[in-house]
Amino acid sequence: MINVKSLKFDADQKLLDFVQKKVEKIEKFFDNLGDIDVVLSLLPDAENKKAKIQTHIPGQELVIERSARTFEEAITEAVDAMKEKIIRYKEKKFDR
Repeated sequence: MINVKSLKFDADQKLLDFVQKKVEKIEKFFDNLGDIDVVLSLLPDAENKKAKIQTHIPGQELVIERSARTFEEAITEAVDAMKEKIIRYKEKKFDR
């Protein structure tokens, strides 16, 4: 399940749909993935936006934060980083 929270602003439906579509891709990389929490926030300088993706896999909590000029860029970068982190975790776990 994907939970999206926006801090200090109201995310429009278009942004929520974008987040849902992008973050769903993470679920394909690991079968036993817990809920995925996404937090969107504005940084104080107002130029940048921050996306934080957090999830649990057995024995570990994964957290990725990325900042960019737009929420879409931040989400895309965070999703890519989370995929890499999950792949590294699986490689390390199953190489033993």
